[in-house]
Order: sequence, then structure tokens, then C-alpha cells
Amino acid sequence: TNQVHFYRRNVLFIVADDLRTSLGCYGDVTVKSPNIDQLASKSHVFLNAFAQQAVCAPSRTSMLTSRRPDTTRLYDFKSYWRVHSGNYTTLPQYFKSQGYVTMSVGKVFHPGIASNHTDDYPYSWSIPAYHPSSFRFEKEKMCKGEDGRLHANLLCAVNVTEQPGGTLPDMESGDEAVRLLKTQASDGNPFFLAVGFHKPHIPFRIPQEYLHLYPIEHMTLAPDPNVPKSLPPVAYNPWTDIRKRDDVQKLNISFPYGPVPKDFQLRIRQHYYAAVSYVDAQVGRLLSALDTLGLAQSTIVVFTSDHGWSLGEHGEWAKYSNFDVATRVPLIFYVPEPPASYSVLKESTFPFVDVFSPSEVIFKTDQIVENVVELVAIFPTVSHLAGLKTPPPCPEMSFKVSELCTEGRNLAHEFKPKKKKINEEAVSFSQYPRPADTPQENSDLPDLKDIKVMGYSLRTYDYRFTLWLGFDPKTYQVGVHSSQITAWCSLCLSQSSSVE
Repeated sequence: TNQVHFYRRNVLFIVADDLRTSLGCYGDVTVKSPNIDQLASKSHVFLNAFAQQAVCAPSRTSMLTSRRPDTTRLYDFKSYWRVHSGNYTTLPQYFKSQGYVTMSVGKVFHPGIASNHTDDYPYSWSIPAYHPSSFRFEKEKMCKGEDGRLHANLLCAVNVTEQPGGTLPDMESGDEAVRLLKTQASDGNPFFLAVGFHKPHIPFRIPQEYLHLYPIEHMTLAPDPNVPKSLPPVAYNPWTDIRKRDDVQKLNISFPYGPVPKDFQLRIRQHYYAAVSYVDAQVGRLLSALDTLGLAQSTIVVFTSDHGWSLGEHGEWAKYSNFDVATRVPLIFYVPEPPASYSVLKESTFPFVDVFSPSEVIFKTDQIVENVVELVAIFPTVSHLAGLKTPPPCPEMSFKVSELCTEGRNLAHEFKPKKKKINEEAVSFSQYPRPADTPQENSDLPDLKDIKVMGYSLRTYDYRFTLWLGFDPKTYQVGVHSSQITAWCSLCLSQSSSVE
């Protein structure tokens, strides 16, 4: 059993929600993320990884099927790919077919219609997916206002002991994930455990003590907080989900470009960073359990996010765009040493780091990869690293092609020690739909039937180029009219300024 345990490596797949690259290991000097930094110090860290669409359901479906949004045809939250576009095999489904026990905790697939109201069980998972019971309170009035009443606020730091059940969703998910690790440690069968943490997704309902890590007087605005004068209106997203929160509504911000008051911008940034540190602690608990159970030497760990999140850069908030801050994500692969080189006396791999204590964790690794990569690459890469056969590349047109294949690239060759030469030809593709070429109430998340424009964004190491084209939601065709390309392309070059 032990041999199988080593050579058929387990997989711990951790995905955060709306987490941009605001981590110490990605060069952010404000954030406190010691547990993720510790993981990164022992891992391969991809500095330029990009999501294929900067919103939850399309990105997660794309990542987990290794098919781009134009192949899944999921641009909103309202269809299930197996019915709507093709019976595509998912990453956990492939591992399940190879004899792995596959388990889902928290938000892995986007729940609801997009995963058949079952998180794609039983296709992807050996047991039904787990969802924390306290999540049902996320959208309710849970935040104490200055008036002493409860509100549905954006900023919602809470006393956890006063919350229903004395807990929060990511704490519950962490507990369940640790419990499942314990059962797998005694079973000895290879496993694929996916854990999706809900934060730093809004609302920022997090334990209030994490705010103390970020005194408001130490917070700064985004370096480029104003909407650029030459910004194409189609490229802008009006962050309507944020506007709907009770505390933001009180600010009476004009639609669509009205700036958030500077003092409130600082508080949003403070709460986002606090939410990142809260997630870091849950990741630390999980990795520490992996270590304590003796699984760290036989388990690949993948850490990523579904997309980024704007924090006031060029007057933008939230995701819903093709900009770098919305599409760029952390992507970290921990690959344990082969058993022959593993020492029984080795010190622990992932000791828990308390973010509230002075930390000695300094991110340091020589395993940084600067080449541009995509989330569709995770499926073939993890398959290869675990010792499974890598899925073959999909045909150029793979809509309805149900055979196992990937639209991503196996990144395993990037792990090999070699001269760190940048591949300037590596590209990442992202896309985003719009209902019109100017900001509307539904610009952030248009239903399929309302999509009139599709923005295709190509990112190289040095540049981003975005092209906005007419789109027909009935035929899924883009209208390539030379006059339209000239009109929008002359503007969209200015979007490369969003590369930070």
C-alpha cells in the first residue's frame, strides 16, 4: 500500500474565491500570508497565471474541465456544461476513473445550475460534496451597523462567537477537510481532495480580529485610483454587486463611474487584506494536518484562485473584466520529493504559522516560473505529476467533443531546473461578455441571451491586447467587421496600461 501511496501521489487541491495575487510570495508587502508563503517556499510558484474568464462559474467550469469558455459556452451561471455543450470529463472525474477517492469541500464547482445542483456528483466525486451549513447566512443581514441593527453590508467583520453556530463557512470547511484527511490517512487509498474556501469573496464577513493586522492609518489607496480618460466604456465594469450592499448604498455613488469615497476605499482594502489573512490561517490549518498525518511526503498540493479582484485600480472594484488585476491569480504546485530522497527524520514540512505572532516566515524559493500560463493547464499538469497519463490535446474545435482531452498545456516541463529564460511566445487568453458597449446595470454578469459583445484578451509576458467584438448569443459567433475592429481596437490598446 505504501508504494502505491508514494507513486500514485495524492492530490490536495485548494482554491480560494476572488483571491488576486495579494500574497507575500507574489511580492505584496502589505499582506500577511505566512502559511501560503511557507507553502510557496517549498513549491513551484507561477508568477503570471491567468484565469480564462473573471467570474466564478465560467472560470471554475473552464479550469476543472480544461476547456475554454467558448467550448463550455458557459459565460453566466445558468447552464450545466454536460447538457449545454458536451459531456466533458473533469479533473476529479478523471482521477476517480483511475481509482482515486475524490472528495469536494466548500466551493469547488460553482454551486447551482452550473454544476447540476449536485457539484457534479456522482460524476466528479466519490461521495456527495460538502457545503458548510453556516454559508446560508452569507447573504442575510448579519453585520452590526453603527445604529446597533443588523445589515447586509459589504464590510462585515464579526465576533464569531455571536454568529449562528459560533462559526463561519471557511472554518467549517477547514474542519471537514481535516476530518476527511484523517479518514484517508488510515485508508491508504490514493485520494483527490478539493477544498474551496469562500473568502475573500464579498461580503467580508470575517473574524473581526483580522482587521487588527491592518490598521486603517497604514492602508493606502490603489496606485492608479482614477478611471483613465481614454478607457473604452465597454472595458469598464460597474461593480453592481458591491453597490447593492447596505453600507455602500448609503454612500449614494453615481452610476457607473462615480468614485467610492477615499476613506471607504481604504476600508474596503483593509477588509480584503484581512479576509486574505483569514483564508491563509485556514490553509495553514489544512497543511499542518496534512503534515501531522504523515501525508505531506505523498501528496501534491495545488493552490490557486478562480480569478482576481480589483481593489480600486483605475476606479474599478470586483472582478468582471479583462484587466490584469481581475484575471491574474496565484498558482502554486507543491510536489513532494521521491520516496528514495525522503528522510524519516526530516523536520515537519508545513508547521502552522500564527499570523498574530511575530513570524520568521520569509518567502524564499528558486522555483519561480515567470512564463505566462493559464488555469486550463492545471488538469494536464496535475495528472502528469500524480503519475497518470496526461490527457491529449483537444482538436482545434472541441465543442461537443466528449472524449478526454485538454485545451491546456502540461506545465510539468517548467518545473525542471534550467536557465530561467522567459518564453516570450507564451500567451494566456481570457474573455469577458458585455450586454452593450457602454456600462449597463447588467454589464458585470449578463445572461447569455443578453450578450452583445465579447472581449477577447491576449496576455504575453510584456503586453495585454484586448479586442471587443460583436457577439450573437444564438449562434455563439463573433462578428468580425473591419470597421468595428478599427473603432474598438484603436481604443483597446490603452487597456495594456492595466498590466501592473
